[in-house]
Amino acid sequence: MPRGRLRRAAPLMGLAGRTAGEAVIARLRKNGDDAAAERHANAAERYAELLGRSKGVLMKAGQILSFVTMGTVVSAEYQTIYQSALARLQDSAPPMSASEAAAVVAGELGSPPDKAFAEFQPEPLAAASIGQVHAARLHDGREVAVKIQYPGVDEAIRADLANTELLATFLALARSVAPGFNRLDERALSREVAARIGEEIDYRVEARNQADFADGYRGHPFIRVPDVVPELSTRRVFTSELVRGRRWPDAVEADESLRDQWGEAIYRFAIGSLRRLRLFNADPHPGNYLFHDDGTVTFLDFGCVKRFTPDHVAAMQGMVWAAVNDDAAALFPLLRRAGFTDAADAPGADDLLPWFREQYKPLTAPQPFTYTSDYAAEVVQRVYSPFGPFSEVNRRVTLNPDYLMLTRIDLGLTAVLGTLRATGPWAAICAEWDHAGPPATPMGELEAAFWKGQS
Repeated sequence: MPRGRLRRAAPLMGLAGRTAGEAVIARLRKNGDDAAAERHANAAERYAELLGRSKGVLMKAGQILSFVTMGTVVSAEYQTIYQSALARLQDSAPPMSASEAAAVVAGELGSPPDKAFAEFQPEPLAAASIGQVHAARLHDGREVAVKIQYPGVDEAIRADLANTELLATFLALARSVAPGFNRLDERALSREVAARIGEEIDYRVEARNQADFADGYRGHPFIRVPDVVPELSTRRVFTSELVRGRRWPDAVEADESLRDQWGEAIYRFAIGSLRRLRLFNADPHPGNYLFHDDGTVTFLDFGCVKRFTPDHVAAMQGMVWAAVNDDAAALFPLLRRAGFTDAADAPGADDLLPWFREQYKPLTAPQPFTYTSDYAAEVVQRVYSPFGPFSEVNRRVTLNPDYLMLTRIDLGLTAVLGTLRATGPWAAICAEWDHAGPPATPMGELEAAFWKGQS
């Protein structure tokens, strides 16, 4: 794991700086050529290797960039090259050795893996930004997944979060997802990023988060959250029920009907967890899903969870439907209370309404609506680009860190559904929650019966 402030920052500084410069040169070269594509492919492999070995905050940045549009960081013709290389960081980063993993288990649980578990597989199932996952079996016969934190990663992440060069570059990359916003409270944003990533260091936080989701969705007809094994979960070891299923590369090649079911399950999970549990899993990347042939989806990795108050959820619901209903009079006061229009030269209601409506095209377009990768890219380019049709709104609007995190979540969800090419009556599904609408699909009927049984 690279040490030192500048050595830790270098991979992101290169990606934020050099690739942007290369993109400008490429555009001047009539959109580039084979030699330019090869240079970008080599650069993408280099960044994937550097970010994978760096772990922690750096690898988290690579995961984010692997599935959302890179905004202005990389020109459009080369984004697929980088995303393909960085996709390996979703669940197959360079692992630690078996002896290192065993040492962490022994230190945390008080017994080596062969004593703490009836069976323990030394080869990891997956390796991600903060730890890697091993299959094991409890003494009572249950199969479990054991996530083991990389030695030293907590110190590295804390140093990363205190590293002004690295954090500034990370925020520059985060802002590339929504590059048009000029009025960001970067101090507050830094605190929000540090809080969310800092929580991931302590697996006890993830255990509590996952337990809350598992309790809320236990017995659900198509949303699965693995149960936690609290007695074998500590600060650096997290044990939960083992679930097997299709991974992302296999899922995106499945039949259309399955992809639509999976997309609806993911969408309903996002809407329902926010509305009913007031919880939002703030890390919606493809490595955090397992897909099953019956149309169900297992949701993984709850280290980064955002919790909201009832008032906050109600305000978000109000803004969504004011935009969908083309109601500037209802939207503007909600935006003012949320801090979008604090500045003296803030945009007015007539400017903000079309900007918001553009973000909710899956709800305002003719139904059913199909998410696509092109649509996911279009959202970034049209809504958030400093050169797009809403550049003046972006320049004048104020965005607090809570809503920037929601933007990141929403763009991540859009990217996932776009790659799945999922089709659904999204407006009617949303109305089920916000207006007590009737079930819009067979999955909606199953879900309505489930929640009725929970009342």
